[in-house]
Amino acid sequence: MPVLKPRHLCAMAAAVVLTVTAPATVASAADTAAPREVLFVGNNWDGTADVIKSSGDLAKIGRINVVPDKDARMAEINADPIKWIYFMAIRNSVGEGHDQFVDDMYSTPDGRSVVVSRPSFADVVSIDLATGKINWRFKVSGYRADHMAVSPDGTRVAVSASTANTVHVLNINTGQQLGSFATGDKPHENIFTRDGKYIWNMAIGDVNTDSDAPWLDWTKGDRHITVVDATTYKQVKTIDMRDKLNAIGLTDYSDAVRPAVFSPDESKLYFQVSFFNGFFEYDLATDKITRTKTLPKNPATSDDRTTMVNDSRHHGLSMSPDGSKLCVAGTMDDYATVVNRATLQEGPLVPASKPYWATVSGDGKSCVVSESGADQVTAIDFATGQKTVSVPVGDHPQRVRLGHVAADWTSPSS
Repeated sequence: MPVLKPRHLCAMAAAVVLTVTAPATVASAADTAAPREVLFVGNNWDGTADVIKSSGDLAKIGRINVVPDKDARMAEINADPIKWIYFMAIRNSVGEGHDQFVDDMYSTPDGRSVVVSRPSFADVVSIDLATGKINWRFKVSGYRADHMAVSPDGTRVAVSASTANTVHVLNINTGQQLGSFATGDKPHENIFTRDGKYIWNMAIGDVNTDSDAPWLDWTKGDRHITVVDATTYKQVKTIDMRDKLNAIGLTDYSDAVRPAVFSPDESKLYFQVSFFNGFFEYDLATDKITRTKTLPKNPATSDDRTTMVNDSRHHGLSMSPDGSKLCVAGTMDDYATVVNRATLQEGPLVPASKPYWATVSGDGKSCVVSESGADQVTAIDFATGQKTVSVPVGDHPQRVRLGHVAADWTSPSS
């Protein structure tokens, strides 16, 4: 029998190792498959998020419980009289008699976790999408968490702490606060600029009072846009739409900027305001409102401002990727419509029950609105302005966001 030399022994050993580890290598490749793009739909009143296809038929993929720690949070609230008062105030005012368990959500780029702001619990949590368990929790200042925004690189998330007039910016993977900045009264929408250099925050003031007559507008608080450096979190400028509205003779219009969206080149900002069935175009270079679009009224909708939920007659605005079309959620008027950006001519008024948000499908072909009054989401074709599909979701869907899950993801067993 021939004697094997050391180098032959090494070669045989390497071959054995490769043979043994080959299955693990294959498994590792499967684990690193590209994450799947989806839409997350936050069902505010039942504390869940539905995960649906990002385009096409919007078919349901699964569901996440975003309040797995509900018992622990309720025990904390019931043990603290101040927290309990705020919790009940949220339920009986902006919550319309319901608890608000999910306002906004964004996934991590790798699709492993989803980060959720929970108004009634005054916090932000990261939930592991595989297990349904909480990775981290951040308690916001004050007593209510609201809208969020994620940085273009997916590493940071900004959240409005609405009763503290503060925006926190967190590391999306760890929950560590990277910075914060002061805002006007009741910070609401947050937007990162496309290059990630700036954060825009819109403060909407007190929207849950009945002091809604134009002459009582001063009671709504300090409402302005705050623009900060997204690295230092220092204020760059503020924009008060009161002056801009007055300049075009709209002195009775609210200056509470609600949902807003930039044009692709970020030279224009389109925004909605409280009580108004329409939107405005604001030119950043000239610092002026350049166009006003008034959309049709639903004859069945009362003009009594106190009947408009949280002052938001129209709440939801998105833009097609090429910048040619705007999609508007006419919340109190019970329709959604696609508007030609060049002419401001609206398309068909698509019936929708209390549409609360508008976003863009993954393929960019459709506007997707949440119908909070019908517990469904509906896709509207940007090209035709016609409805293409509606799919049922949970109780009171509000925010709809594009995100990612693992390629083979299914709902956590918990």
